[in-house]
Amino acid sequence: MEWFELVRDRVVPATGDVALSAPRVVVVLAVALALIVVDPLWRVVRLVVTLVHELGHAVVGVLVGRRFTGFVLRGDMSGHAVTRGPVRGPGRVASTWAGYPVPAILGAGMVWAAGRGWSAPLVTAGLAVLLFALVRVRSALTVVVMAVAIAASGALWWWRDDTLQPQVLVGLGVVLLVGAWRHLGAVLRDRSRGSDPGVLASLTHVPRAVWNGSFVVVCALATWLVAAEAVATLR
Repeated sequence: MEWFELVRDRVVPATGDVALSAPRVVVVLAVALALIVVDPLWRVVRLVVTLVHELGHAVVGVLVGRRFTGFVLRGDMSGHAVTRGPVRGPGRVASTWAGYPVPAILGAGMVWAAGRGWSAPLVTAGLAVLLFALVRVRSALTVVVMAVAIAASGALWWWRDDTLQPQVLVGLGVVLLVGAWRHLGAVLRDRSRGSDPGVLASLTHVPRAVWNGSFVVVCALATWLVAAEAVATLR
């Protein structure tokens, strides 16, 4: 079946050497750095980090048996995802916890996959999650962000290029990792009961400092993995 072959060709891992060389990685890292440190660019890119944060809540919520009903991204770069299920319990804790670590975990996963020929399967999975979440959008800004994300991911998937895909994943992975640290820095200063660590403390009676510490540990491990991959590539 022709359609099956078209899809399969865009999903299977790359064969042969992965097109990630030291000069290309340096260029990709320079672009990622510019997106992070140039404030007007960061204001836009930060929405991507927020999107991953909210979808982290949603995907983990679905995996633990909750129902994902909707999410929004706001003009101040914050967001909110809603999953329905028991008010308390391990499922609620897992879905609430997932938001801050997921951008770092996904960023590290992108860098790891890019160096091993698994860019195409990861792009496919990301596109599938975006399409799944599209019908649960609940604001105009979220529609715009999702449309751009789906168009970019769809183009990267359909016109598969085993040289371009790994470079995009490395750049986006680094942006997500640094974005995770920046978001984490903000929540560490937030003492409100409505923040994720505040909600987790209320749900479990475990101090918010413990939950914040768990976010730091995950981000640190993700950073170590990305740094190790970068050193191996640049060596």
